[in-house]
Amino acid sequence: MTSRELNFEGPSPILYLIATPIGNRSEMTPRALEILKDTDYIAAEDTRNSGQLMAYFGIDKPFISCHEHNEEEAGTRIVTLLQQGKKVCYMSDAGYPCLSDPGQRLVARCLDQGIKVSVTSGPSAAINALTCSGLSSTHFHFEGFLPAKESERIARLNALASNEDTLIFYESPHRIFKTLLSMAATLGDRKAVIARELTKSHEEFIRGTLAELCLLPEESLRGEMVIVIEGASKKKAVLSDTEIALALREEFDWGRTPKEAIKNVSANNGLPKNKVYEVYLENFKRD
Repeated sequence: MTSRELNFEGPSPILYLIATPIGNRSEMTPRALEILKDTDYIAAEDTRNSGQLMAYFGIDKPFISCHEHNEEEAGTRIVTLLQQGKKVCYMSDAGYPCLSDPGQRLVARCLDQGIKVSVTSGPSAAINALTCSGLSSTHFHFEGFLPAKESERIARLNALASNEDTLIFYESPHRIFKTLLSMAATLGDRKAVIARELTKSHEEFIRGTLAELCLLPEESLRGEMVIVIEGASKKKAVLSDTEIALALREEFDWGRTPKEAIKNVSANNGLPKNKVYEVYLENFKRD
């Protein structure tokens, strides 16, 4: 069952992700500076670079190093501080955390511990929603608004059904439930997030499966929304008998015994051993 709490209300702690200028320091937003001045700790991908940026704005706060190689360890400390009532922000060197930068594992850990996540932003609802979703941000597909006509909407979703990238959509309140129903019917019951009223006082992230999101009270969904959905699961290709035979031949070329070759081909390709054994008998066993 989904649980809901407005990001800026309620007792749960919140981790702020700070989007930083990609070049010109004057692009730093007033809201980001306001939150940084009020925080207790700044976690950063590179404390030297972030230290220079903060010095430029006259902000002096304790830093926590949190980069690709220590994100698990640093994440534990950050979660503990947030649970103790401390205010913590996280920033990467430039741009948004989580997008080709560290932060995704930290966000996932915070969400697992009931800690909310918000981001001070550049002007992109799609990126805001993705970075706070807890879903993979390694590769994503931005679709925007789906067609209003149901048949066209279903056709477009069918075209996206096998896409393994995280999917991002925009939707309006009067169409949200028709869209969610189409998504659940076409894409299956995947993990998904509705992000609504981003950066406003009633900002909210609603997390669940597509089926669970379809059960939300319609009157509770107001404002422009972003829907973020996990990509399709990877499926191993089914090997033909010829491809299995070639895989066995390669094992034999490496000096494997028939027993070893059958075991390896089965394990490496997710195939039943008896299927691999049948191909072995047909192609290599001689009376």
